[in-house]
Amino acid sequence: MLFERYIIKNYLKNFLVIFLGLDFFYVGVDLLSNYKNIPDSANLQILYTLFQALNAINYVLPLSVVFGMIVTHFGMIKSNELISLYASSISKRQLIKPFFQTAMALTLVYIGLNATEFVYANEYGRNLKKYNRISNSSEDLFLKHNNSYIYFQKLDPYKQIASGVSVFETNGIDLVKIMRAPQALFKNNAWELENVQITHKPVAKSLEDGGLRLDATQKVLAIENFKPKVMDSVYQNEHTLSIVDGVEALMFLHTQGINTTKIKATLFYQLFFPLFAPFLIVLLYNKAPIMGRYFNVPLVSSVFAFVTLLVWSGLFVLSRLSATGVLIAEVGILLPIVVLAITALYVYKKR
Repeated sequence: MLFERYIIKNYLKNFLVIFLGLDFFYVGVDLLSNYKNIPDSANLQILYTLFQALNAINYVLPLSVVFGMIVTHFGMIKSNELISLYASSISKRQLIKPFFQTAMALTLVYIGLNATEFVYANEYGRNLKKYNRISNSSEDLFLKHNNSYIYFQKLDPYKQIASGVSVFETNGIDLVKIMRAPQALFKNNAWELENVQITHKPVAKSLEDGGLRLDATQKVLAIENFKPKVMDSVYQNEHTLSIVDGVEALMFLHTQGINTTKIKATLFYQLFFPLFAPFLIVLLYNKAPIMGRYFNVPLVSSVFAFVTLLVWSGLFVLSRLSATGVLIAEVGILLPIVVLAITALYVYKKR
């Protein structure tokens, strides 16, 4: 309908202005606070600024979605457009629909971004600041995979290459063989060890049994389904993973009997946390005035902004508690969003 297109147009315009303003503000503050640590190279400075701008989206986009509705609604009150729409027999439920649908579409686009390399923008920026390069190699990793223990002298999770690799295969109780390779590449969902030296440990039952047997081969495929990013995340105890990598890590680590609480919290945060914005819009709009004659419009809009920040910060704290393992993800992240969604649906149906 015509009024819906008009509301969506104004809402998107206000959202974009607020979003860009908050994003630039975040980047500006970060550049000022980290000025001495930023690389001297102009190219790296531009890259760092870009990565920080992308990282800022995680914080400012959900807020901009709600703030955009607040600015649009009170702007329509000030210009008497809102009361004119009500006078045209348009209900509050009809007016809230374009806000909710647009906010949900923006939120789903953001959740989709969390399934891409966009998630690692903060890590790229941190590496630029500390090492003057995007990728950062982890050193001296010792990990378990099924009945094998793997040692990497150095691992680059972005180039998917490792050096100084040793694989200790066991039968669950005793060591069976050791594979050593100067380099390994992750290809076709498995690690390809190059120039491998294999030491077979004998099962010695008597003095006549054979001793150690040494073999050499050009390539050996080993350690299947253990992605470099998952390895690095487990070792560093950091759980910045995209949705795709997070799901794979969750499934893989579950089969290895490793605690997946923090990775689950990261996934829940990326999938469900942003949804608070569209549901909060429904609740706020339900309490929004329809004209400014009987209300202090600046005060009410300020209260709406404060409530938005309060809800966002409260949910963010709960998500951090879930990420540290204090709360389970279902309680700290999913439950508040479900309660918010049910309340918003009740309010919408009631109106």
